[in-house]
Amino acid sequence: MALPLPRLRMSVIRELLSSQAAGGQILMLAAAAAMGIANSSLAEDYFHLLHVDVGPMSLLHWINDALMAVFFLLVGCEIKREFVDGEMATWPRRILPGVAAAAGMAAPALVFVGLNLDAPANLKGWAIPTATDIAFALGVMALLGNKVPASLKLLLTAIAVIDDLGAIVVIAAVYTEGVDLAALAVAAGLCGLLALLNGRRVQVLWPYLLVGAALWVAVHASGIHATLAGVITALALPIKPSPGAPEIHDSPLLRVEHGIAPWVAFAIVPIFGFANAGVDMRGLSLDAVIDPLLLGIAAGLVFGKMIGIFGAIMALVKLDIVGMPANANGWQIWGLSLLCGIGFTMSLFISALAFGEGSPQEAAAKLGIIAGSVAAALAGVTVLLYCKRGD
Repeated sequence: MALPLPRLRMSVIRELLSSQAAGGQILMLAAAAAMGIANSSLAEDYFHLLHVDVGPMSLLHWINDALMAVFFLLVGCEIKREFVDGEMATWPRRILPGVAAAAGMAAPALVFVGLNLDAPANLKGWAIPTATDIAFALGVMALLGNKVPASLKLLLTAIAVIDDLGAIVVIAAVYTEGVDLAALAVAAGLCGLLALLNGRRVQVLWPYLLVGAALWVAVHASGIHATLAGVITALALPIKPSPGAPEIHDSPLLRVEHGIAPWVAFAIVPIFGFANAGVDMRGLSLDAVIDPLLLGIAAGLVFGKMIGIFGAIMALVKLDIVGMPANANGWQIWGLSLLCGIGFTMSLFISALAFGEGSPQEAAAKLGIIAGSVAAALAGVTVLLYCKRGD
């Protein structure tokens, strides 16, 4: 039994998918440029510029802490929209992407841990290969045109959205140290204020954004990663469910989502990629290449994601719990599961939290992320390009 393609809000979904796909292709160029510069005569200037202080923080910190808060604001909007008024608004629709995303996080973590048992210092990077970069993956998928049915693009988006939710939980629970209780109390008060605005169904945007900005300052001071303020602000934005009708474009959440999506896709994420993807590989030794940290991340992204997502989807289909996505077959599900191994943006973000920016372990992690993401992309494209379309 094939799952029918959803008929609701398709124009809005196509708009978001197309912007993310195009943004993913720009991200690829930005990452390639960063690697090229980091291995050229401009490398010293590149790394020096990133660590120039701009006010209280370095340029790299402003990118990773402030600009990425806007990225997380968009992620939060996407998560809430999908669960309240989107493709995951009901439990039956959540089963396939939910189980696939959970398995697609667990399997890479197990692969990573298995390859790093003899290197305990590396184990705090277990979450690095669990993420899927929705923009990068959709950008690669878009290159294949009509070789990929629309149902797979929607499934990839849904898996990545739940994946992002899991990554946010991991960041909050695992990568937080030295909490300042006074700042945290202020942040809690501001969360209460956002909840009050939401409860009163305030439709004006500026109060949410003003409180959200103050929340960013408080969360940053508390020791919890400040980008989570973007997610909390997004979850407070009201959206009115509209089953069977076009999305209500004057909902505060949708106004924010559609307003910032192009900026995130075409500016913020590429800037983040350019600032974080550069690794100087000149003089790279064989020992560095076979580092269990690097291998664990790369293998987790390529094999862990594939095993987890492909295995979960096919098990659900074989057990007749869900139907195969419309116009798709097992080969295409395999290709999809490989593309989910592109873990670029969120993986780079988690690696900096796990090991600290500029550390030798972070450099090895970056190489593992880049190698694994590129291998997953090439493998996924090869499978999808040469497999037969579903019926």
